Amino acid sequence: MAEDNTRYEQVKVICGEDCGNAPKKEFLRAFNAAFVCNDIDFINEKTIEDIQWNIIGRNTLQGKDQVFEMLKKLMDKTPTELIISNIITHGYSGSLNGILNLENNMSYAFCNIYRFNSSLNKTKIKEITSYIIDISK
Repeated sequence: MAEDNTRYEQVKVICGEDCGNAPKKEFLRAFNAAFVCNDIDFINEKTIEDIQWNIIGRNTLQGKDQVFEMLKKLMDKTPTELIISNIITHGYSGSLNGILNLENNMSYAFCNIYRFNSSLNKTKIKEITSYIIDISK
């Protein structure tokens, strides 16, 4: 885990029972928790150097440096709850959708689509495509 584990203690992760019955599903659950909690060490270990992150409607980030720079910008947002609705994996692909709740009643529905660098269970993420919708009330 990251040097500062406080975010893991502050964020409640809710995930359906069927979300953890396969190694890649558990990997994506853990990866999303790490992403929300800004666990740079975990993300660094689980992604390739030349990762691409497509944030639909915003921008495309190329490489770990750009991804980590974006994560630093998100540090001022304080997550409270990550609700994972579905995790689907098959071969080189996977997807996960859910809702991220932040302090100050901010909420975002999201769907992330992943491309892995191999079909093996011990794989790394090479591409993420994120669809994010503000559903705050």
